[in-house]
Amino acid sequence: MGESAPMAGTLGIFVGGGSRRMGWPKGLLVAPEGGTLLDRALRLAAELERRPVLVGDATPYASVARDVPRLEDDPPGIGPLGGLRALRRHALAHDGGAPFLALAVDMPHVPASFLRALLEAPADAPIVAPRRDDHWEPLLARYGAIDDALEAHLAAGRRDLQGLLDRAGALALPLPDPRWAHDWDTRGEVLADGMPEPPR
Repeated sequence: MGESAPMAGTLGIFVGGGSRRMGWPKGLLVAPEGGTLLDRALRLAAELERRPVLVGDATPYASVARDVPRLEDDPPGIGPLGGLRALRRHALAHDGGAPFLALAVDMPHVPASFLRALLEAPADAPIVAPRRDDHWEPLLARYGAIDDALEAHLAAGRRDLQGLLDRAGALALPLPDPRWAHDWDTRGEVLADGMPEPPR
């Protein structure tokens, strides 16, 4: 049996922090098609032939996905911007700076086809992401050479991803179905999608 082909790049799965509003790790919620949301994100990575990496506080997943690398925020304490910076550095070290994908683990409906569309968008765009109601979806996005914009954003004391995408000149990719960018932040949102209530 021959060796498997090398992965084409990285898919960063943002697993978030303490999930205080949910009261349960989001990646361990049941996905609509079965398994967990983390299982779903890992399946997407495999379908796209992307190397998965868990970004953020991966402590709740210590006993699952043991072979998946984990990245701590860089620096810690500034929210997902620190995770994005760590992910960019990881991509530079492992993929030669090839564009990487960022995906929030709590998006239960985004299909592989849309992630593929992000990858196939114009290569010179530093960031490609959907934009709805003047609001970017930065954790459903493709990132490339963002170093200058990212460091300038941090130097200005900014911590918001929205401002980073504006600063970097992100390209908006139309979102065919708004549900694809829907995420689960509360128990009510899980129940509204017809899924079982998370454990307490």
